[in-house]
Amino acid sequence: MTDQRPLLEVTDLVKHYAVRGGVLRRRVGTVHAVDGVSFSVDKGETLGLVGESGCGKSTVARSVLRLVEPSSGAIKLNGTDITGLSKAEMRPHRRSMQIVFQDPFASLNPRMTAGDIVGEPLSVHGLATGRAQQERVAELFAQVGLRPDQMKNYPHQFSGGQRQRICIARALSLGPSLIVCDEPVSALDVSIQAQVINLLIDLQRKNDFSYLFIAHDLAVVAHISHRVAVMYLGRIVEIADKTELFANPRHPYTQALLASVPIADPKAKRLAPMVDGDVPSPINPPSGCAFHTRCRYAVDRCKVERPALVEAGEGHRVACWLNEGTGRAE
Repeated sequence: MTDQRPLLEVTDLVKHYAVRGGVLRRRVGTVHAVDGVSFSVDKGETLGLVGESGCGKSTVARSVLRLVEPSSGAIKLNGTDITGLSKAEMRPHRRSMQIVFQDPFASLNPRMTAGDIVGEPLSVHGLATGRAQQERVAELFAQVGLRPDQMKNYPHQFSGGQRQRICIARALSLGPSLIVCDEPVSALDVSIQAQVINLLIDLQRKNDFSYLFIAHDLAVVAHISHRVAVMYLGRIVEIADKTELFANPRHPYTQALLASVPIADPKAKRLAPMVDGDVPSPINPPSGCAFHTRCRYAVDRCKVERPALVEAGEGHRVACWLNEGTGRAE
């Protein structure tokens, strides 16, 4: 693989939300939604971001796109730091970053036709109007497997899978270099999920853009991703090439996630489950390693010192004290 600058670089990203209470609405606590996340996405690459609900995956996605303002950290797109840019300064960069949301119906305007929805970004950015816009929208419809004559229909006239195809077409309209997919298939039937995932893969091969793909379904992530990052309570605990991660999970939480995946073959070897208790509150996260309250292998050091995300092999990084010297939590 040739040496090249990453398309997206995220360094020490933090997003905290104030918890207010009382008559005067004073600050009484802080939700640590994202607590120091760093990763990169190369051009043409898909990085899968996985973890339990509430671990901060969607907050990372919205912070990267500046849909919510990060509390601290740095976000670089094609080498340009976009973290502190104003709305006007962000405008040209927004053409390079698009998002596909989890619920396709909620993300479509019910008062607009499908053609107008897909064509709206072209009008907003002054790229095409009139006949040229209609031709471009028809071309986008064809790319995502919809008929041009469906451009006049409204969102309620489409199935869930078709609505998500409209959302994908809208994301493609500006020719982005990065598309953030925030659990784009979790609201769809399993058979439709496969169709949409294969569509996303085909579009990436043809257009050579990158995905930040957020999901909790490991089977989906394994199918579409090149690398996988595992999040737990606002932090990345492990990141590696997908083949390496699934074959050699080093963090106990990653091992627990893989052990929870259903396997159709009753004779197949499974990892032993190793998670106890519930996810701690992000308002009052545990000291040290956030996972130590549920980890069967936790030692005293885990309770007081937070492990850094360090190299544990070529392209494989893990944040776990148990990997020091042994190479893996056994």
